[in-house]
This record gives sequence, C-alpha cells and structure tokens, in this order.
Amino acid sequence: MKPTSAPKTPSDPRSVQLTEDGKLRHFLTLGGLNKEILEEILDTADSFVSMGEQSVKKVPLLRGKTVVNLFFENSTRTRSTFELAAKRLSADVLNLDISTSATSKGETLMDTLQNLEAMGSDMFVIRHADSGAQHFIASQISPNVAIINAGDGRHAHPTQAMLDMYTIRKHKGDFAGLKVAIVGDILHSRVARSQIQALNILGAEEVRLIGPKTLLPQPLEQMGASLYTRMEDGLKDVDVVIMLRLQKERMDGALLPSESEFYRLYGLTTEKLSYAKPDAVVMHPGPINRGVEIESAVADGPQSLILNQVSYGIPIRMAVMSMAVSGQTQQKTKEVAANGAADTEQQGEASA
Repeated sequence: MKPTSAPKTPSDPRSVQLTEDGKLRHFLTLGGLNKEILEEILDTADSFVSMGEQSVKKVPLLRGKTVVNLFFENSTRTRSTFELAAKRLSADVLNLDISTSATSKGETLMDTLQNLEAMGSDMFVIRHADSGAQHFIASQISPNVAIINAGDGRHAHPTQAMLDMYTIRKHKGDFAGLKVAIVGDILHSRVARSQIQALNILGAEEVRLIGPKTLLPQPLEQMGASLYTRMEDGLKDVDVVIMLRLQKERMDGALLPSESEFYRLYGLTTEKLSYAKPDAVVMHPGPINRGVEIESAVADGPQSLILNQVSYGIPIRMAVMSMAVSGQTQQKTKEVAANGAADTEQQGEASA
C-alpha cells in the first residue's frame, strides 16, 4: 500500500528527525545527522551488547510503551531483530500482518496508522518499498509517535548501516585512516547509500564502490565515494570489504549477463581478497548468496564478520529505539511546560 502523495525526502532531514535540542526523535536517514549522534548510537549500543549473555535479557527503558512493527516488505531477520530489541527494552510489541490488515481491504495507509495511533502506540517501525515513505509518515502522524525506518525503497536503511558501523568500530577501532570497499549491486542498495553516509560522517579515509558500470550509479560519487569497475583496483589495500547481494527483484531489464559471469568478475573469493590488506575484514548485510557474490571459504573464513553483524543488530536497534523515545519524551515535556507557562501568562493578563 503506497502512502498518499508521498513527497520527496525533505531537503533538511534534521528538521524532521531531531528535537529542538538536537536529540533523536525519529530515525529516518543518516543524512543530516552529525558525528556526535552517530557515536552516541554506537556508544549506547555498546552498553546493550552484553545483555545477550545475561540470564535476564531485559531493561525497563521502554516499559509501558507500545511498538508496532509495520512491514510492507518481507524481511524476517530485520523484523525479528526489531521485535527482540523492543522486547528487551520491555516494550509491548505488535507485529502487523499487512497481507491480512485493513490496508488490503482498501483502507489507506494513513487511516491504518491513525487507528494504530489512537490505540496508544508510541513507535512505528516501518519497512516500505517506496523511497521517502517514512518521511511522509513522520510529517503526517502525531508528533508523539516515533518513526523508525527499517528500509525504504532504494533510499535508506539506517539501522543496518549503523550495525555495520558498530561491527567496523568493534573490530577496527577508530574510523580515521580506514579504507572501505562496498562491492556488488550498488544501484539497488539502500544499505549502500546509508553506509556511504555513515562512513563519511564518522571520518573514514576512503569509501570505494566496486561493480559493473550497470550497477554503479554515478550520483553516489557526489556522496563522497570513488567508483571502480575492477576488483583488483578497488580492493587494493582496503581495510574492510562489504559485499552486497544482487537484488534481482528490483532489477528492470538485463543489467547482468549472468550470475556466473558476475561471480567470476565480482564474487569475493580467497584470491580476490588477497588484494586487500592481510588483516582486512569481510562483511555482508545478508542474506548471502554463496557462489554468487561470495565464496563459502571467505564467508565462513577467519576474516568474516558476517555472523557478528547479525548479533550486533539487536543492540543497535535497542539504542536507536531508546534514544528516539527519550527524545520524544523530552520534547513533549518541554512543550507541556511551554504551554503551561503560556496559560499562566494568559491567566495573569486576564486577572489584570
């Protein structure tokens, strides 16, 4: 179900995402956010990482809050990690099955959201096929409801990018001096766009995009990335290699001769990985396609951090959700105080 007349992404995402005090209230895109906020997300996630090893895996930060997972696209892993993150924060969680919801019976998206809002929902975690859908929703819904982007079209997947940044920081330390290569279907990847933004905000030395010309969108150079069409050149001396899957469901027309040809040229094998630094790490946002974009020996090898990425998804989403609710609460408290002061002033004027 498409949002009604969804506009383009706002030119200044800060005006939508942040409170007047610069705190997170929605998490829609990494564009417009500063290094301090991204580092706060990473630091907050750090405090949650050890929870998975505890006997009681819960903290009361979202107790009494209701989180609605609203996925218009399938994604078992992303939805599961958001659900676990919300439950570990002690929130009540509602997973809405879009295929059986009222939107499949003709109800508009905004009608559905407003009904959920009327039930006392505090946060919507939304995955949508249309770029900018979450921005539109955030501009239309009550300001007391936090909107978290779990992926929109080809535009952004900010929580995936942040868990990738957490993985890099955990295993490589500071971003300064790091050379990072992102390989594969860049054209259709919302993850790649968010990764490029995050890496540049956090101060990586260089971001390289590697793939065939048909899958390398030129405008991404303007975001601060270098384009390469040869693995040998693009992987030379990099510290991090991030592989992307071929998103065939988003491809219009024949952009590739064949999967086998793609694997021959751009699949990450032990031989191709040797062009990177000896201590380079390998990542993949998943799901991985063995023999298409990555060799099993690399995916399961000592340099692979793919399973680490999966485990870090929960603490990162806990961090984002807790920060957004905190920002919403602070903003609401400030507005209530301001309204109270205005009422007092009006009463004083009336009595005078």
